[in-house]
Amino acid sequence: MRWRELPIVAFDTETTGFAPEEGHRVIEVAAVSLRLDPSGRIAQLRRHEWLVNPGIPIPRESTEVHHITNDDVAGKPPFADVASEVWKLLDGALIVAHNLPFDKRHLGCEFTTAGLGSWPQPAAEADTLDMSHKFHREAKGHKLGDLCKRLEIQLEEAHRAGNDAEACARCFVTLADRFSAPETVPELAEWGDVIVDPPLGTFIMKDADGTLRFAGGPQDGEPALNHPGVLAWMTMARERKDGRWDWRYPQDLRCWIDRYLRLRASGNFPQAMKGFGPAEWGIDPPLGHGFAG
Repeated sequence: MRWRELPIVAFDTETTGFAPEEGHRVIEVAAVSLRLDPSGRIAQLRRHEWLVNPGIPIPRESTEVHHITNDDVAGKPPFADVASEVWKLLDGALIVAHNLPFDKRHLGCEFTTAGLGSWPQPAAEADTLDMSHKFHREAKGHKLGDLCKRLEIQLEEAHRAGNDAEACARCFVTLADRFSAPETVPELAEWGDVIVDPPLGTFIMKDADGTLRFAGGPQDGEPALNHPGVLAWMTMARERKDGRWDWRYPQDLRCWIDRYLRLRASGNFPQAMKGFGPAEWGIDPPLGHGFAG
């Protein structure tokens, strides 16, 4: 599958705070859908923007970041009224965001509250923050504004979802052009630290709702991403085969797990202290940093 032929959707949120699990809510969501021409340049760009009423007061410190006030959202619909429209844009698309785990956590909680489940099924998930770190290793700053300056992309009125989403979309396309992104989705994953589905079948399967689950073993049927310690152990587990020690799991699956954990989780313990059992691993959940990346 060629990634340039997929729907490409960059998105961003503005929120009342950092932690949706503690009741913080989305107050603005925006998405930019792209169509590229055969050369990889933007042929069509469409913005989708929603202000929503969070149902709770917006803290002053949040307003100081994005300048959205309680008066601005008074009379606006709740997120549940626009949830299906946002969901459909992301489902099946190559989605892009800057500091994607932050926006994904917030939207996932909103989708769950709206009765849609936690997350749609995108074809791939690209994070321009990860790409900035990968392609500009020596840079001092990796915020969206920093990346825009390096790529000479205009960003006006930052920390408004529509402007940030469009700037993120243009950064992604520019990085793909400047650093010669390959054509296929699996190659894009390797090139730009993009998250795609793991090899499915013998060890991990996907259910009808799109949840990745273990196929066999002590965690049979449980969501794989709920057990990052087990996934980490799978990257180095070996077993005795034909009189010699060999990898227990195939290389393509180990590579996927390694990329996923590197981008979406971090270890509590130094590498030298980690052993060969799942219980010896401590993995932190992905955390967001900043209201708009």
